[in-house]
Amino acid sequence: MGLLKPNFPPVDPETFLDRPFMDRLRVLGAHWAEYGFGTPKILNIIYLVKVAVLHIALGVTIATTTSGLGVFDITTWWNQPIVYQKLVLWTMLLEILGLGGSWGPLAGHFKPMTGGFHFWLKPDTLRMAPWPDKVPFTGGDRRTLFDVTLYAAILINMIVALVVPAVDNTTLEALRPGSAGLVNPAALYSLIALVVVMGLRDKVVFLGGRSEQYLPAVVFFAVMPFIDMIVALKLLIVIVWVGAGVSKLGHHFSMVIPPMLSNTPWLPFKGVKRAHYRRFPDDMRPSVLAGGVGHVLGTVVEIITPLVLLFSTNRTLTLCAVVLMVAFHLFIFSTFPLAVPLEWNILFAYAAVFLFWGFPAWDGFSVADATTPWAIVLAVAVMLFFPILGNLRPDLVSFLPSMRQYAGNWASATWAFAPGAEEKLEEFVVRGAQNTRTQLLGSYPPDVADVVMHQLMGWRSLHSQGRALFSLMQRELGDDINTYTLREAEFSCNSILGFNFGDGHFHNKHLIDALQRRCDFAPGEFIVAWIESQPIHKGTQEYQIIDAALGVVERGTYRVKDAINTQPWLPDGPIPFDVHSRANVAPLAGTRYAQASASTATGTASPATDEMASR
Repeated sequence: MGLLKPNFPPVDPETFLDRPFMDRLRVLGAHWAEYGFGTPKILNIIYLVKVAVLHIALGVTIATTTSGLGVFDITTWWNQPIVYQKLVLWTMLLEILGLGGSWGPLAGHFKPMTGGFHFWLKPDTLRMAPWPDKVPFTGGDRRTLFDVTLYAAILINMIVALVVPAVDNTTLEALRPGSAGLVNPAALYSLIALVVVMGLRDKVVFLGGRSEQYLPAVVFFAVMPFIDMIVALKLLIVIVWVGAGVSKLGHHFSMVIPPMLSNTPWLPFKGVKRAHYRRFPDDMRPSVLAGGVGHVLGTVVEIITPLVLLFSTNRTLTLCAVVLMVAFHLFIFSTFPLAVPLEWNILFAYAAVFLFWGFPAWDGFSVADATTPWAIVLAVAVMLFFPILGNLRPDLVSFLPSMRQYAGNWASATWAFAPGAEEKLEEFVVRGAQNTRTQLLGSYPPDVADVVMHQLMGWRSLHSQGRALFSLMQRELGDDINTYTLREAEFSCNSILGFNFGDGHFHNKHLIDALQRRCDFAPGEFIVAWIESQPIHKGTQEYQIIDAALGVVERGTYRVKDAINTQPWLPDGPIPFDVHSRANVAPLAGTRYAQASASTATGTASPATDEMASR
């Protein structure tokens, strides 16, 4: 991989689509294992420049100069609460603009590289309310002028909160004489209300701003006494860390490590990358080394170290824990994971230093020092509610509020289009970007673009969900899998909604129904294999097969161990499935779907009598 030249897979683009689909997966999965996405290193430099200039340099400049502090006098501002508050607000602003995570080619945004505001300031684009049938005034899926105005108001409110003069705080001044004060809470009350309303109108914008983590911090800024604010911020970041660590205790996370490290630009040695697979290229399951990296350097560090930070009163131990968490986030940053949460990792690295070294437990900022214990207990209960519910009932909570970042346990999907059907998205869906493949055509010829699109499915096949998704497609499409156009749903969702962070809840049946209302796909033209995350107390995952025209045509479960024990290219055929219900629809795509009954065409899958057994 060179500075300007990508490392293209060893295939002939002109004949690539003539190969069986599973053969394509095997070749591109092996290529990913050695080279990752194969993007030129100039792309990684672009990401680094974006973070260094837009996030760090500009963010620090705004946070310090608007607070009466010197930009280059780091010793005077690194532990100023107002600087931390403004860096949180700045990061949240970048995220909700689409300039933070899920930005650029590593997230499927090629032209334009930014999703976010290109979609959310545009009327008639798709809007995904979380509970459209239960919350009044949130129904529908079209972005109205109200939604655009609401989004613009959030952006303006954030800018106002960043630049308004600070307010003095008597507790802070008593503890730290000469402090620069705090962000004016009057500028935060309206922001909180606006973001909550947006969350009810459009979960994509809400989570695009990473509001599941930043909004609680803003609430603490606005309503809590100073000492309690610091304690609550500590508890927030500890819950984020520990929640993510706990969610990694299953089988999935070991499978995240090999493809993540394979895409790491500073790890050029193919032998090291291969070592994270059991026996490259014949056995692509994660090796013992990959499991050790994931569960020792990842899970253990992410659970134990935050608890040390929260309760330690020993300076040396606390300093070591701070350094470890900074190194932890910088390591994740350096791997350039596909959702590219680079700004998030930088902010959390700084937060570890600011909260636990700048305001240590031995200096009056332990949990026991809270002045309103009942408020802290309430804050903890609220912050724990969604992670607990999300791990027990992942169907009810997105994996982001569940605090399952990079656990590998994600709701996921694969889309399959009959020949020519994908073009309907270009023709009938209002959005801020074209189909991902169409974006690629600005840089590559069509056959090369097809290979690049398949690389994403090669990446997915290296994860546990990939084996299940492609098994479902193999069962449902039969030999048609070689002629249908299969897409990684996360990247397709990015081109339609402007944001995705690896969560299938963004492109569940709600989105498929919205696309169907616009595109009017015929039966068999657009088929989706969709799987839910694994509940923490179960060994199975639920799945759905959705035909855009017919609705959910099959539901069932599969055992996670069956998915993790097979190879990405399914040499032994599809993994076993326990079919719970099947509509009266033939198992193959194409013309057989046209024989579906009228009752099935309404989108309600009726239980089958002779097709209930697992095939």
